[in-house]
Amino acid sequence: MHPTRLTAAVAALALSASLATALAGTAAAAPQAQPVPPGHGKSLALAAADTAAASGLDELRHGADEDLVRTSVTPWANGLYYAAYQRTYKGLPVHGGGDAVVLTDSAGKVRDVTGSAAPAISVPTTAKVTAAAALATARGQLAAVESADAPELTVLLEDGKPVLAWHTLVVGRTAKGLPSSLDTYVDARTGKVARATDKVMHAEGRGYHNGNVTIDTAASSMTDTSRGGFKCGGQNGSAYTGSSPWGNNGANDLVTACVDIMYAAQKEHSMLKEWFGYNGQNGQGGMVPARAGLSEVNAYYDGTKTTYGRAQTGSNQLTGIDVVAHEYGHEIFDRTPGSAGSSNENGGMNESTGDIFGALTEHYANNPNDTPDYTVGEKVNFFGDGKPIRNMYNPSLVGGDPNCYPQLTSGTEVHAAAGPQNHWFYLLAEGSNPGGGKPSSPICSGGPSSVTGIGIQKAGKIFMGALLMKTSSWNHPAARRATLTSAKNTYGSAECNAVKAAWNAVGVPAQSGETDCGGTSTPDFTLSLNPSSGSVQPGGSVTSTVATSTTGGSAQTVQLSASGAPSGVTVSFSPSSVTSGGSSTMTVQVAAGTANGTYPITVTGTGSATHTVTYQLAVGTTVPEPTGCDATEYTYQGSLTSGQAAVQPNGSYYYSATAGTHVGCLRGPAGTDYDLYLQKWNGSAWADVAVGGTAGADEDTSYYGTAGYYRYVVHAYSGSGAYTLGLSAP
Repeated sequence: MHPTRLTAAVAALALSASLATALAGTAAAAPQAQPVPPGHGKSLALAAADTAAASGLDELRHGADEDLVRTSVTPWANGLYYAAYQRTYKGLPVHGGGDAVVLTDSAGKVRDVTGSAAPAISVPTTAKVTAAAALATARGQLAAVESADAPELTVLLEDGKPVLAWHTLVVGRTAKGLPSSLDTYVDARTGKVARATDKVMHAEGRGYHNGNVTIDTAASSMTDTSRGGFKCGGQNGSAYTGSSPWGNNGANDLVTACVDIMYAAQKEHSMLKEWFGYNGQNGQGGMVPARAGLSEVNAYYDGTKTTYGRAQTGSNQLTGIDVVAHEYGHEIFDRTPGSAGSSNENGGMNESTGDIFGALTEHYANNPNDTPDYTVGEKVNFFGDGKPIRNMYNPSLVGGDPNCYPQLTSGTEVHAAAGPQNHWFYLLAEGSNPGGGKPSSPICSGGPSSVTGIGIQKAGKIFMGALLMKTSSWNHPAARRATLTSAKNTYGSAECNAVKAAWNAVGVPAQSGETDCGGTSTPDFTLSLNPSSGSVQPGGSVTSTVATSTTGGSAQTVQLSASGAPSGVTVSFSPSSVTSGGSSTMTVQVAAGTANGTYPITVTGTGSATHTVTYQLAVGTTVPEPTGCDATEYTYQGSLTSGQAAVQPNGSYYYSATAGTHVGCLRGPAGTDYDLYLQKWNGSAWADVAVGGTAGADEDTSYYGTAGYYRYVVHAYSGSGAYTLGLSAP
């Protein structure tokens, strides 16, 4: 048995366990007096998300050599959970497309799915270029290198084509002396740079100090241990040392600049937590460090830090609230699903995200030295004319930036391209004619006659929720769809309609499949497959369960059909239609003489809407599917990728009313190392009571225990594939 296996399995299950449905029969009833395991809602939500991903629901469709691996989970209002997934190909991460997000609720219902389109992937996975050679090529792009990550072998989707590539982040300076953080992919077959995107997001800001403020620091250094070790210092990267009170209110004193930086960044961090329930700029409680004293007219985020320079006149440092919050807004955009894309439109939305979080932080801080507004860098006097560098309520007032989405082109400069989304946010928060001294905002051609705002806090939460559905192909139409979903699920129909009106007002049209803002729940359902793949020899058959659930409105009839089966393969359903909430057995019959190969079969459910899932059929495989064990009462199947874990039965637990022997029998894929854990609920946590942890694919456990709650954990210690678990309970 491997000593580290238990820790790995438990860590995996902190995200994947679903604790909901009990075994049928005598083991089903759970007395109310027995303490129920916690986390029912979260585990139901994540089990539903994982099932949707494994089944290839709608936009989550993926090929036979591909998997969707869950990379993050973010809890949200009303018991909602955002689960982000990265596509992998033969175990390698896929970048540039194919990523996805599933929104589920605590009842185990799928609320929405979104995925970045990706072509079918077929590419050799053996690199001809070494990691060291790729790193040298990546470093060679910059004149001076500050740091470089160890290269990771990936599959890059470039212009719709898969490329085996080494991925690294190189931070330093260009030949012109400009700061740069190149997200670089070096072709692992040719050694040439396949893609290099600069993550440095420049923004000019004001150096107006925030006055005497309270900040969180250590006793002797400008380090904030309560926010992930956030720190501020000079250009060498070390935190300034000393003691409170920090700074001297000097316009160009760099410790004072760090006071302003830490004040704004900490206010933004608190705003995210208190207004949105989000855990810091990086989503994990912290943020990148900050550096003051750049001897340039610039401020930027590069993926590893934020850096702040001076105003054009040299009169002050660029450390105002909206400038600092803007830079950390880039970190929020970078660390939410989909990260930062490479198109100008995506870059403009990244800049707009910084502006939006600058406005949100100003409103949250409500500092009299920098009263809340919807202009960016308004106190810098950057152009020498006393004007801000961007305007959110009427972007065209600064440099003729576009107010409306139809004005954008592929060549629109990224800061100017922030205009349409900035304009949308102002309209959503304040409306077109807010009154109370706030400026009116124009409406684009074809939009509504007016828009009524819902307030900046609600608008910000809707926007934050939408960022959690972001994918690598993020654009304005995707943002419209995501913000409608966020508004309807976080608040309701009134806020959803306000979001729709604001997008209409800036010229972003309605999108296929977008959320219905109606006050009643729109009838809908979802599909899943268990298992989602199978192998069979010619002349044989294989089965899978097609499960449905009602996700909106009343239960409805769902008609099942299949397409994409190759010649010699027939697919049938028993029954052929179900009431949502029910299930059907799909039988795939393979005729003798059917050509060997792997075939994706699309299973379609048709009701008030149409949804699809994908079954991967392998014909003529030389590795038989694992089978269950003799003499066990119940059999469960699933599929894991290396390092993942799953809970059975059906991602749940069961209750035994009497003492007796619990028998578990795991059969995993040949050549893998799977482990089996039997756990019992002790009233406050799950505790292992029996472990099968040999270095092989098959495990057997037997445990005599008292009455109580039990569950099995299947852990793929190494290797991937389908497994079968047989179990018996007293």
